[in-house]
Amino acid sequence: MTTPDNVPAVALEPKTQLNGKILKITLAGALVDIGQSLPGVLHISQISETPINKVEDSLKEGQEVVTWVKRVRKDRVELTMIQPLAYDWKELKPDLVVKGKVTRLESYGAFVDFGAERPGLIHVSELAHGYVKTASDVVKEGDEVEAKVLDVDRRKRQIRLSIKALQELANVEESMPEMTTERRGKGKRKGKKEEDYEIEADVTNEPQYTAMQIAWQQALDKANGKKVRAKSIKTTSKEQETLFNNTLEKRLPTGG
Repeated sequence: MTTPDNVPAVALEPKTQLNGKILKITLAGALVDIGQSLPGVLHISQISETPINKVEDSLKEGQEVVTWVKRVRKDRVELTMIQPLAYDWKELKPDLVVKGKVTRLESYGAFVDFGAERPGLIHVSELAHGYVKTASDVVKEGDEVEAKVLDVDRRKRQIRLSIKALQELANVEESMPEMTTERRGKGKRKGKKEEDYEIEADVTNEPQYTAMQIAWQQALDKANGKKVRAKSIKTTSKEQETLFNNTLEKRLPTGG
């Protein structure tokens, strides 16, 4: 990011991008006008990633260049034309989320360049949930991916990344509304069952009559000139109905 000219040089942070113009070439490097109160100094070793023998082979006075702040001294700003890494080793920590490009595939995982000194490895077990046979089943070279740093071994210069770790977090957040809806649905079904249970309870709490009591009541009602009213009874068998009829015939008065 280009810094405005009115920003004090002492406030410049390392890796800050600055546009400049070559003022003077020396054997050791070049002086660069970066629009700051302090002059910019570009060492010969910072002109190119490929070593050069002479500064004039790469730079000319008056040439406009893109540089980055390497270090700020009291009397100068040390510059570099080699684009700095997005992440130094000291900046790499577990749980850091990075974005990068898949640069190489192996059967055991994928290598991702995300701006560190070394690419990070995403093992097949960290590419996705479930079984993954080879890395090519999930990603391909050139894919832009987002991953979480799992482990950094500076001594071995190894960086382990995971896509699955981010998917776990995303899935939990996305599943929360679904879980709420599911629970609500279950709650409604539960309520429906409770309602059914209450209705059944009301039916079973009604007085229950024996066959003899029903027949006797019907006989009395008929003798008194009342219309015989059927009581609420449970489903009966044919044998019980026959018993009801026989009992009714025997109990009914025969006189006028």
